[in-house]
Amino acid sequence: MDRQANPISRLWRHPENLLLTTFALLIAFGTAFLMMPASRAATAPSLSFLDGLFTATSAVCVTGLVTRDTATEFSRFGQTVILVLIQLGGLGVMTFGVVAAQLMLRQVSFTSQAALRGVFFDGYRAADLNRALRNIVLLTLIVELLGAIGIRYGLNRGGGPAGGWFEATFLSVSAFCNAGFSIYSDSLMSFSADSPGLYVIMLLIVLGGLGYAVLFELLARGRRLVRRRSVGPLGWTLQSRVVLLSSAALILGGTLALLALERGDCERTVPRQLLDALFQSITARTAGFNTVDIGRLSLPALMIIMLLMFVGGSPGSCAGGVKTTTTVAWAASVLARIRGQADVNILERRLPSETVRRAELVVSLAILWNAFGILLLVVTERAGTSVSLDRVIFEQLSAFCTVGLSAGMTSELSVAGKLWIIASMFVGRLGSLTVMVAILKEKQLPYRYPADRVMVG
Repeated sequence: MDRQANPISRLWRHPENLLLTTFALLIAFGTAFLMMPASRAATAPSLSFLDGLFTATSAVCVTGLVTRDTATEFSRFGQTVILVLIQLGGLGVMTFGVVAAQLMLRQVSFTSQAALRGVFFDGYRAADLNRALRNIVLLTLIVELLGAIGIRYGLNRGGGPAGGWFEATFLSVSAFCNAGFSIYSDSLMSFSADSPGLYVIMLLIVLGGLGYAVLFELLARGRRLVRRRSVGPLGWTLQSRVVLLSSAALILGGTLALLALERGDCERTVPRQLLDALFQSITARTAGFNTVDIGRLSLPALMIIMLLMFVGGSPGSCAGGVKTTTTVAWAASVLARIRGQADVNILERRLPSETVRRAELVVSLAILWNAFGILLLVVTERAGTSVSLDRVIFEQLSAFCTVGLSAGMTSELSVAGKLWIIASMFVGRLGSLTVMVAILKEKQLPYRYPADRVMVG
C-alpha cells in the first residue's frame, strides 16, 4: 500500500494532525464516559451531550471552566473520569502515545519526535527523547504524589471542608496540570488563610507552569550543589533565565497590583488580603482556582487578571496562554523595532529571526482569535440581562488561555456560546499556530510579485 494513501501514516508524518486527532479522540471518549449514568450523582439532573462535551473538553484542555458542579453533580466514578482526563491532557496525549509505542517496540517517526521536541523541549536539549519522556512521567507522578500528601494534611490542618486522599489527589493533579478543577463547589474559598495546603497548591501551580525543560535544569543544578559544596557560577540556559525571571516578575507584579486594587475590602484581614492577592496572581496564569469571588472583583483587578491570563505559563508546561517566553520575545522585538535595531536581544543574547517571527505570529493569531471570539460572544449572549462586556472578555480569555476562572458567565452561556468556548479551549490548549498549520497547508509560490510601498502608521 502506498504510504501516501495510508491515513495512519499521514498522521504520524504530520505531528500537528496527530496532536489534533489524539486530543479530539480523548475528548470524544471522555464525553462518552461522562454521559454514562454511573458518572452522574444520584440526585443530579441528567447531563446533556453539550454539557458532557464541554466538561470533557475543559478537562482534556486543562482549563477548568464548568457548566456543571464537579463536586455535587458527578459521582465518584465521574470525578475519577475527569481526573484521568486532566492527567492525560496535562501530560499531553502524544507523550503517552510515544511511551506506549516504545513499550510495544514500535518505532516512532523522526518527524513525530521532532514535533515532540518542539512541544516539550528545546531541540538541542532533547537528544534522548525516549529517556526524557520517561523522566517526564516519573517527575509528574512524584510531584503529584508529594503534593497530594501535603494537601491531605495541609488543608485539614488549616480548616475548611474535610477531605480525604481522593480529594487531595484530585487537587494535586489539577494544580500541577494547571487545570483549575476543584472537588469543592466554591473552589478553595472555604479554606482559611493559615491553611498550609493552599501554599502546597500554589507551589504545584508554579512548578507545573515552568515547563519540563526548566524543571529538569533546576534538578540538575540542585544535584550539582548537593554533590559539591562549592561550585562556580552556574551557566543557566537562556530559556531557563527568561522563564524564571519573567515568572517571578509576573507573580510579584500581579500580587502587588491586586493587593493595591483590592485593599478596600474591610471584611478580610491584611494577611488574608495578601494571601488572596498572591494566590490569584499565581492561579491567574492558567491554573483557575480561586480563594475569592471573581465576580465581585473590581474592573481594574479583573484587567490585571486578564493580562496575567493572556501571558500564561511557559513552553513545555501544562499551562496555557501565549507563554512567557513568547511574550518576552515579542516585547523585545517591538522595542528593537522602535529603537531601529536590526537584532532582537534578550539578556545579552541575540534571538534568531525565526524565533522572533514565530513569537510575533503567535501573539498576532491569539489577538485575532480572541477579538473575533469577543465579538461572537457579544452577539450570541446579548439576550442575557446580566452579561456585560468585561465578563465577555474575561470568559473568552479564560477559555482560550485555558485558565478556568469565571466571573459567573459560564453557566449562563447559550448553546452557541458553549460551542465557541469549547472551540476556544481546544485551540488554546493546542496552540493557535499548531491549529493553523494543520488546517492551512504550506504553499510556496513559484514566483515573486514586484515590490511596492504603502503608507503605514
